[in-house]
Amino acid sequence: MLNSGQIRVVKPLWKLAWSGLLLMVPLALAAGPKPIFDGKTFSGWNGETNHLWRIDAGELVGGSLQSMVPRNEFLATDRAYTNFVLRLKFRLLGTEGFVNSGVQFRSVRMPHDSEMIGYQADIGEGWYGCIYDESRRNKVMARPDPEAVKKALRPGEWNDYEVRAEGTRMRIRLNGVLMVDFTEMDPAIPQQGQLGLQVHGGGKTEVRFKEILLDELP
Repeated sequence: MLNSGQIRVVKPLWKLAWSGLLLMVPLALAAGPKPIFDGKTFSGWNGETNHLWRIDAGELVGGSLQSMVPRNEFLATDRAYTNFVLRLKFRLLGTEGFVNSGVQFRSVRMPHDSEMIGYQADIGEGWYGCIYDESRRNKVMARPDPEAVKKALRPGEWNDYEVRAEGTRMRIRLNGVLMVDFTEMDPAIPQQGQLGLQVHGGGKTEVRFKEILLDELP
């Protein structure tokens, strides 16, 4: 049987525990999206940064309008991520050949190769808003309504892309408009990996990215 002295000790501990939980909730919610590109350096990123990828005016820039991009090249995060909301702005320009780019997620680098393996939120005429399975199944897993793309897209200008990955469900938004809502049905496909920015080979093309924000989810 507890005496009155013991009861007086236990009650404040319960109150303290609940107070701690209440304090933790708003702190977690307040964390919000964080920049994963500092606008000045390649800190936290890796890739071919001698020629094909560079930093200009606080933007990550891949490719060139003066010469053909010889092959696919990816700038990838050092870290891997699982559940998140990724938001960024992109602008794609091109004068010749295949003008294309993309945002890799839940991906890994192919050993001894410039390629990445994993999901890609595609960028390019006929590909905007698609989820493509890069260097794995090599096919479009989800394709948006072309009319929805046409209404949302700002060709040659800055566009907003959002990739939301939660469990096996993935959603892509272009300028705030839902493009695809895809659920992976193959349990063998990993749901964790690096993020990456692609400049596609085979074209005189330049892609720019800025305001890259990531909000990690539970």
